[in-house]
Amino acid sequence: MHRLASALRALPPSCGPVRLVGVDGHAGSGKTTFTGRLAAALGGAPVLHLDDIASHDELFAWTGRLLTQVIEPLGRGETAHYTPYDWRTRGFGPPRPLPPAPVVLVEGVGAGRRALRPFLARLLWMEVPREESWTRGRLRDGAEQREFWDGWVGAERAHFDGDPSRPYSDLLVTQSQKGYKVLPGPVTTIGPDHTVTHREGPSAMC
Repeated sequence: MHRLASALRALPPSCGPVRLVGVDGHAGSGKTTFTGRLAAALGGAPVLHLDDIASHDELFAWTGRLLTQVIEPLGRGETAHYTPYDWRTRGFGPPRPLPPAPVVLVEGVGAGRRALRPFLARLLWMEVPREESWTRGRLRDGAEQREFWDGWVGAERAHFDGDPSRPYSDLLVTQSQKGYKVLPGPVTTIGPDHTVTHREGPSAMC
């Protein structure tokens, strides 16, 4: 993970002074866990969870709010302030700051959408099949969220049909019992020097 973090730090800024890195994938694919570990390897990089930007009424129609509240301020080198959505109370909370750190991670379904890609230094895709991801997500959220998931699956399918992310990803992230492996994505030139792996324990390679 530290090798990946070093590679991201070395990238040129993509949004004002910020290297904005997107982590996309199907719901339930492990984006949040992976992003948390990457943020730690980056020394505590700020993370924007797109679950805080989306809402019940706008599962994917949140581009304008993201651009206004986050992208535009970061592009000016200013601290962004976004209003996180509470999925239980169904309302937006008080503004939360997001500083223009050297690397800022954006994770969530749609992090690699068409409108956001021009501002990304790198796009990572969690390489987990959608049916497997959705099964994981349903098991994680339990019966309480069954109705939500019934609606989500169709919405996510429609989103990626019209605005796919994986074909534009720079890196693909796979996971095994030994940890994560980061491989070249569809837009990256494939070569032996592009593979970055992360394994748990003292023999970690990155």
